[in-house]
Amino acid sequence: METFNEDPKPGRLVLPLVLIGMIATTYTFINRVSTNNNLEIEPVVEDIVEAVEDEPEEETTTTTTTTLPDEVITYLEEISSEKIQSIDLATKVLEANDRWDNEEVTYQEAKDEFANFIEDAEQFVTTVSEPGPPLTFAGLVKSHEELKALVELIYIDSQELLEGLTSSDTGERRASALDSFNNNINQFQEKIEEIVAINTSG
Repeated sequence: METFNEDPKPGRLVLPLVLIGMIATTYTFINRVSTNNNLEIEPVVEDIVEAVEDEPEEETTTTTTTTLPDEVITYLEEISSEKIQSIDLATKVLEANDRWDNEEVTYQEAKDEFANFIEDAEQFVTTVSEPGPPLTFAGLVKSHEELKALVELIYIDSQELLEGLTSSDTGERRASALDSFNNNINQFQEKIEEIVAINTSG
C-alpha cells in the first residue's frame, strides 16, 4: 500500500502568511502615525526657573556735617587730651596702691610715689583750668566749671591718699580716699564725653 507523504517542511506555507501579516500591520501603524491618528500630541514644556542671585544692597551712609568754630574744635581737642591724662594718672595711682597692698614696695617708696601723685594732680588742675573754652559759648563755660570742680576734688583725693598711707589706721582712710579718687576721675571723664557728644552731634 502506498503511504501519503506529508510535507516535510510545513513551515514553508506559514512563513509567507506571517510575513504578509507583519507587513500589513507595519503599514497600518505607519499610516496611523503619519495621519496623526486624530491624536493631539502636545509637547511637554518644563518651567525653568532661573535662580537669581540676591544683589547686595547698597549701603547708605548718612553723613552729618557739623560746622564748628575753630576755637570750639580746639577746646574739644584739649579736653579730650585731658581725659587721656586723667586715665594715665588713675592708672598710676591704682598700680602704686596695689604694689603697697601686695607689699612689693617699702613704706618709703610708697610714700614717695603717693607724694608724686599730689604734684601730678596739682599740675593737672592747672592744665584743666587754662585756657578753658571760648567765653562766647556760655554752655561750654558752664560745663568747664564743672570740670574744674571735679579736678580740684581729684587733687584733694591725692592728698588724702598720702594721709591715709601715713595714718595709724589699718588702711581704711586710704581705701576711702581711693574710692573718692576713682569716683571723681570717672565723673571727670564722663563729663568730657558728654561735652564732646553734645557739641559734635548733628
